[in-house]
Amino acid sequence: MYDAAGRIVSVPHLPGCGPLLSSQADRTGGLRQQVFVHVRGRGQASRADIARGLGISAGSVTALTADLIQAGFLEEVEDQPREAGRGRPPVALRVAGGSRFVIGIKVADTRHSAVLTDFAGQMVADVTLPTALGRKPAAALVAELAALVDRLLSEARRSIGDVAGVGLGISGIVEHDTGQVPWSPLIAGRDAPLAAMLADRLDVPVRIDNDANVLTLAELWFGTGRDRSDFAVVTVEHGVGMGLVLNNRLFRGGRGMGMELGHTKVALDGALCRCGQRGCLEAYLADYALAREAGTALDRTGSGTDHAAMIDALFLEAKAGNAAAATIFRRAGRYLAVGLANVVQLFDPALIILAGERMRYEYLYSDAVLREMQALTLAEGRTSCEIATHVWGDLVWAQGATALALADATEALLGA
Repeated sequence: MYDAAGRIVSVPHLPGCGPLLSSQADRTGGLRQQVFVHVRGRGQASRADIARGLGISAGSVTALTADLIQAGFLEEVEDQPREAGRGRPPVALRVAGGSRFVIGIKVADTRHSAVLTDFAGQMVADVTLPTALGRKPAAALVAELAALVDRLLSEARRSIGDVAGVGLGISGIVEHDTGQVPWSPLIAGRDAPLAAMLADRLDVPVRIDNDANVLTLAELWFGTGRDRSDFAVVTVEHGVGMGLVLNNRLFRGGRGMGMELGHTKVALDGALCRCGQRGCLEAYLADYALAREAGTALDRTGSGTDHAAMIDALFLEAKAGNAAAATIFRRAGRYLAVGLANVVQLFDPALIILAGERMRYEYLYSDAVLREMQALTLAEGRTSCEIATHVWGDLVWAQGATALALADATEALLGA
């Protein structure tokens, strides 16, 4: 992780998983579910901690935790080693591992990744499989994902009967509530009922979301955002995405399809975007946009060219002093500054996390980019928005997708 000046700073590890801040609006599903979520969020907690944290009586906590232990959701653990002659050691509660699992999947252009996670949020197994470039019918994608799940369960020596739910992240416009994908650069055609198709194939509940949202959930459930009430995540990879947390909750917009930062317009009649429109931010910043100009700078053409390899070559040329290559990155950085300034101006987040494979290239988070972002923002003497950079791999996106399944399965199993 980097601060606004580009210095590396450590990411503190917090025990447990799930958001640590909460409000009355988050307290859904009854006290039984609230007790479980409280323990999971803190890794472990005593009965007294639960009573204080939830504002309920010690008697209620005793009854509820006894029920959760009996049902196999919680287990007791010695909080600290017992001192000689001091009697019974302090006892805490934690989520019982090994009985219930969920799967998180990241769908991508060249490879799909999946992780198996227990109910405590701990990863048990993972697998990544390559896939052919280009759009494919939804049925073909579902077949690939079913094979991915089979491999994952085989390596973990588990069966689909051990899985309480599946979460999936995919780029494009995704209707989280209905499971529909109106448009994705990875699916041929429109309005694919992807969640229903995969659920029918696996015989397990499936929840889907935009891939930038699942990465934001990774930050909210497992990363820097666990103890933050408001922050934004901007992703730069094969496309440009954004996730937003407001008041400790993921914000999806009025119809569940908001935060499409990559398709905000930065130039009228500008460069062609893969969505079919012109002038989108993504058309100047995403993989295919950089590769388009890299082909000219490096004298390479051809639709079959590996975009990632070409951009890596472009970066090495820029570092070696190739002025044309450096100009391409600097131009992309300026467009990123415009996008970030718009995010700050619209939502005023205390923190923006830049994430994705392209964050390996310091041209995109250089001091010049941050200064331009600040110059384009009406700061009025206020403290500048904090910028952090995380170069996550695909498994973190997949882990974020497990948050979809964990939340859904917890509600189904423990809700009122």
